[in-house]
Amino acid sequence: MGIISWIILGLLAGAIAKILLPGRDPGGLVGTTLIGIAGAFTGGWLSAKFLDRPIQNQFFDLATWGAAIGGSLVLLIAYRLLFGNSRD
Repeated sequence: MGIISWIILGLLAGAIAKILLPGRDPGGLVGTTLIGIAGAFTGGWLSAKFLDRPIQNQFFDLATWGAAIGGSLVLLIAYRLLFGNSRD
């Protein structure tokens, strides 16, 4: 997949992660979107590096989507833990 595909996948993975983990985020919509993109890249890289799962060239690969959504969830939780009190 190309860089544009990973960005689109990240946007969608970030939206899915936000649906799975509702609540106020310190960064709002833009922050959540950027976390989704970073989570897609991170999840894909970790999946390829440590789980010995090569990154597929297909956009609709279930394992790639799972890694992207999982990475987005992990980064969103970490972001909330680190910066969650800034909007109180």
